[in-house]
Amino acid sequence: MKSIEIFLPMKANDGTPFRGEVFDRIEDELTEKFGGVTAYKRAPAEGRWNSGGEMQVDQIAIFEVVADGIDHAWWKRFRAALEESLRQEKILITAREIEVL
Repeated sequence: MKSIEIFLPMKANDGTPFRGEVFDRIEDELTEKFGGVTAYKRAPAEGRWNSGGEMQVDQIAIFEVVADGIDHAWWKRFRAALEESLRQEKILITAREIEVL
């Protein structure tokens, strides 16, 4: 089984917070596709990275789903749709093998 994490910014590039409906739609889509989702968004994490010598900082929410496998084509389309709707250069999505105990 795979655990897939989606790291989403809480604010637009201009600092405006995204409305709750934005995340509700993402949760609905993931629930429909995978049967459930865990969303860590009440106490946002902080993401930092260096971009061209300048430190970038984002408050992020993490959405996690568990799946039997990975449909790479579906995830590519999903990530592209997120990047477009949230006006982001890149949305980070990771996957790792898990064992359910």
